[in-house]
Amino acid sequence: MKILVGVLTTILVVLYPLGIWFGLTHFSARTVSLWILALLVPSLLYRFRKARREDLWAVLRIPLVIGVVVSGGALFDDRRFVLAMPVLINLALLATFATSLRGTPMIERFARMQEKDGLSDAQVAHCRQVTWVWVGFFALNASIAAVLASNEAWVSAWATYNGGIAYALMGVLFAGEYVVRQYRFRRYGDGLHDRLLRRIFPPRGDT
Repeated sequence: MKILVGVLTTILVVLYPLGIWFGLTHFSARTVSLWILALLVPSLLYRFRKARREDLWAVLRIPLVIGVVVSGGALFDDRRFVLAMPVLINLALLATFATSLRGTPMIERFARMQEKDGLSDAQVAHCRQVTWVWVGFFALNASIAAVLASNEAWVSAWATYNGGIAYALMGVLFAGEYVVRQYRFRRYGDGLHDRLLRRIFPPRGDT
Protein backbone atom coordinates (compact mmCIF):
# COMPACT_ATOMS: atom_id res chain seq x y z
CA MET A 1 0.00 0.00 0.00
CA LYS A 2 2.84 2.40 0.88
CA ILE A 3 4.51 1.83 -2.49
CA LEU A 4 1.22 2.34 -4.34
CA VAL A 5 0.54 5.61 -2.51
CA GLY A 6 4.06 6.77 -3.26
CA VAL A 7 3.61 6.04 -6.95
CA LEU A 8 0.24 7.80 -7.09
CA THR A 9 1.62 10.82 -5.25
CA THR A 10 4.59 11.04 -7.62
CA ILE A 11 2.30 10.88 -10.64
CA LEU A 12 0.06 13.60 -9.22
CA VAL A 13 2.85 15.97 -8.20
CA VAL A 14 5.34 15.59 -11.06
CA LEU A 15 3.25 14.72 -14.10
CA TYR A 16 -0.07 16.38 -13.34
CA PRO A 17 0.43 19.49 -15.57
CA LEU A 18 1.04 17.40 -18.67
CA GLY A 19 -1.72 14.99 -17.72
CA ILE A 20 -4.16 17.84 -17.16
CA TRP A 21 -3.18 19.45 -20.48
CA PHE A 22 -3.86 16.16 -22.28
CA GLY A 23 -7.07 15.59 -20.36
CA LEU A 24 -8.52 19.05 -20.91
CA THR A 25 -7.78 18.91 -24.64
CA HIS A 26 -9.61 15.59 -24.99
CA PHE A 27 -12.16 15.40 -22.16
CA SER A 28 -14.38 17.60 -20.03
CA ALA A 29 -13.18 19.39 -16.92
CA ARG A 30 -15.50 17.17 -14.87
CA THR A 31 -13.86 13.99 -16.18
CA VAL A 32 -10.35 15.32 -15.52
CA SER A 33 -11.35 16.42 -12.03
CA LEU A 34 -12.66 12.95 -11.23
CA TRP A 35 -9.37 11.43 -12.42
CA ILE A 36 -7.42 13.74 -10.11
CA LEU A 37 -9.65 12.84 -7.17
CA ALA A 38 -9.17 9.14 -7.95
CA LEU A 39 -5.41 9.67 -7.56
CA LEU A 40 -5.66 12.04 -4.61
CA VAL A 41 -8.10 10.21 -2.32
CA PRO A 42 -5.95 7.08 -1.68
CA SER A 43 -2.97 9.27 -0.79
CA LEU A 44 -5.13 11.41 1.47
CA LEU A 45 -6.56 8.40 3.30
CA TYR A 46 -3.12 6.86 3.74
CA ARG A 47 -1.66 10.11 5.11
CA PHE A 48 -4.63 10.49 7.47
CA ARG A 49 -4.15 6.98 8.84
CA LYS A 50 -0.38 7.32 9.32
CA ALA A 51 -0.14 10.92 10.59
CA ARG A 52 0.08 11.70 14.28
CA ARG A 53 -2.80 13.77 15.62
CA GLU A 54 -0.62 16.85 16.23
CA ASP A 55 0.70 16.64 12.65
CA LEU A 56 -2.64 16.13 10.90
CA TRP A 57 -3.11 19.68 9.62
CA ALA A 58 0.48 20.01 8.43
CA VAL A 59 0.29 16.70 6.56
CA LEU A 60 -3.21 17.03 5.11
CA ARG A 61 -3.70 20.72 4.40
CA ILE A 62 -2.31 20.77 0.85
CA PRO A 63 -4.10 17.63 -0.42
CA LEU A 64 -7.31 18.70 1.35
CA VAL A 65 -7.32 22.15 -0.26
CA ILE A 66 -6.54 20.63 -3.65
CA GLY A 67 -9.31 18.08 -3.16
CA VAL A 68 -11.87 20.78 -2.34
CA VAL A 69 -10.91 22.90 -5.36
CA VAL A 70 -10.83 19.96 -7.77
CA SER A 71 -14.22 18.86 -6.44
CA GLY A 72 -15.45 22.25 -7.63
CA GLY A 73 -14.18 21.38 -11.11
CA ALA A 74 -16.13 18.11 -10.98
CA LEU A 75 -19.26 19.80 -9.65
CA PHE A 76 -19.35 22.78 -12.02
CA ASP A 77 -17.49 21.23 -14.97
CA ASP A 78 -15.20 24.28 -14.99
CA ARG A 79 -11.57 23.81 -15.99
CA ARG A 80 -10.45 26.90 -14.04
CA PHE A 81 -10.76 24.89 -10.82
CA VAL A 82 -8.34 22.32 -12.22
CA LEU A 83 -5.92 24.94 -13.53
CA ALA A 84 -5.80 26.56 -10.08
CA MET A 85 -3.92 23.61 -8.58
CA PRO A 86 -0.37 24.99 -9.12
CA VAL A 87 -1.43 28.30 -7.60
CA LEU A 88 -2.65 26.56 -4.46
CA ILE A 89 0.46 24.38 -4.19
CA ASN A 90 2.78 27.37 -4.50
CA LEU A 91 0.78 29.40 -2.01
CA ALA A 92 0.87 26.51 0.45
CA LEU A 93 4.65 26.19 0.03
CA LEU A 94 5.01 29.96 0.39
CA ALA A 95 3.05 29.86 3.64
CA THR A 96 5.12 26.92 4.93
CA PHE A 97 8.44 28.63 4.24
CA ALA A 98 7.25 32.05 5.44
CA THR A 99 5.84 30.80 8.75
CA SER A 100 9.06 28.87 9.41
CA LEU A 101 10.86 32.24 9.59
CA ARG A 102 9.18 32.84 12.95
CA GLY A 103 11.22 29.96 14.33
CA THR A 104 13.76 27.74 12.59
CA PRO A 105 13.76 28.65 8.87
CA MET A 106 12.94 25.82 6.50
CA ILE A 107 16.33 25.92 4.75
CA GLU A 108 18.10 25.74 8.11
CA ARG A 109 16.16 22.56 8.90
CA PHE A 110 17.34 21.01 5.63
CA ALA A 111 20.91 22.20 6.23
CA ARG A 112 21.02 20.68 9.71
CA MET A 113 20.09 17.30 8.24
CA GLN A 114 23.16 17.54 6.00
CA GLU A 115 25.66 19.13 8.41
CA LYS A 116 26.58 16.56 11.05
CA ASP A 117 28.86 19.04 12.86
CA GLY A 118 26.18 21.70 13.24
CA LEU A 119 25.92 25.16 11.70
CA SER A 120 27.90 28.30 12.39
CA ASP A 121 26.19 31.62 13.07
CA ALA A 122 27.07 32.72 9.52
CA GLN A 123 25.47 29.59 8.08
CA VAL A 124 22.32 30.11 10.15
CA ALA A 125 22.07 33.68 8.81
CA HIS A 126 22.62 32.37 5.27
CA CYS A 127 19.82 29.82 5.69
CA ARG A 128 17.41 32.56 6.79
CA GLN A 129 18.31 34.65 3.75
CA VAL A 130 17.83 31.69 1.41
CA THR A 131 14.46 30.90 2.99
CA TRP A 132 13.38 34.44 2.10
CA VAL A 133 14.56 33.81 -1.48
CA TRP A 134 12.34 30.71 -1.66
CA VAL A 135 9.39 32.68 -0.27
CA GLY A 136 9.86 35.19 -3.10
CA PHE A 137 10.19 32.38 -5.63
CA PHE A 138 6.93 30.72 -4.58
CA ALA A 139 5.15 34.09 -4.64
CA LEU A 140 6.38 34.73 -8.20
CA ASN A 141 5.58 31.18 -9.26
CA ALA A 142 2.05 31.40 -7.85
CA SER A 143 1.50 34.72 -9.67
CA ILE A 144 2.61 33.32 -13.03
CA ALA A 145 0.52 30.19 -12.54
CA ALA A 146 -2.51 32.35 -11.67
CA VAL A 147 -2.12 34.48 -14.80
CA LEU A 148 -1.82 31.39 -17.01
CA ALA A 149 -4.82 29.77 -15.32
CA SER A 150 -7.01 32.85 -15.81
CA ASN A 151 -7.43 32.26 -19.54
CA GLU A 152 -8.72 28.90 -20.72
CA ALA A 153 -7.05 29.43 -24.11
CA TRP A 154 -3.63 29.30 -22.44
CA VAL A 155 -3.80 25.64 -21.39
CA SER A 156 -0.73 24.71 -23.46
CA ALA A 157 1.30 27.57 -21.99
CA TRP A 158 0.01 26.62 -18.52
CA ALA A 159 1.20 23.02 -18.98
CA THR A 160 4.57 24.09 -20.41
CA TYR A 161 5.30 26.40 -17.52
CA ASN A 162 3.98 24.28 -14.65
CA GLY A 163 5.13 20.98 -16.11
CA GLY A 164 8.60 22.04 -17.19
CA ILE A 165 9.78 25.61 -16.73
CA ALA A 166 8.77 25.89 -13.06
CA TYR A 167 10.59 22.65 -12.19
CA ALA A 168 13.66 23.81 -14.13
CA LEU A 169 13.67 27.12 -12.25
CA MET A 170 13.41 25.29 -8.93
CA GLY A 171 16.33 23.09 -9.94
CA VAL A 172 18.43 26.10 -10.93
CA LEU A 173 17.62 27.88 -7.66
CA PHE A 174 18.39 24.79 -5.59
CA ALA A 175 21.67 24.09 -7.39
CA GLY A 176 22.67 27.75 -7.40
CA GLU A 177 22.10 28.08 -3.67
CA TYR A 178 24.13 24.93 -3.02
CA VAL A 179 27.08 26.23 -5.05
CA VAL A 180 26.93 29.63 -3.34
CA ARG A 181 26.81 27.95 0.08
CA GLN A 182 29.82 25.79 -0.72
CA TYR A 183 31.70 28.80 -2.06
CA ARG A 184 31.00 30.78 1.10
CA PHE A 185 31.61 28.12 3.74
CA ARG A 186 33.78 25.42 2.06
CA ARG A 187 32.38 22.55 4.16
CA TYR A 188 32.22 19.40 2.08
CA GLY A 189 30.89 15.88 2.39
CA ASP A 190 31.95 12.71 0.60
CA GLY A 191 29.63 12.90 -2.41
CA LEU A 192 30.86 13.24 -5.99
CA HIS A 193 29.48 16.78 -6.24
CA ASP A 194 31.27 17.69 -3.00
CA ARG A 195 34.58 16.39 -4.32
CA LEU A 196 34.10 18.33 -7.55
CA LEU A 197 33.32 21.58 -5.75
CA ARG A 198 36.20 20.97 -3.37
CA ARG A 199 38.55 21.13 -6.35
CA ILE A 200 36.89 24.29 -7.66
CA PHE A 201 36.62 25.99 -4.25
CA PRO A 202 39.39 24.54 -2.04
CA PRO A 203 38.79 24.75 1.72
CA ARG A 204 40.20 27.96 3.14
CA GLY A 205 43.74 27.48 4.37
CA ASP A 206 44.52 24.78 1.77
CA THR A 207 47.57 25.47 -0.37
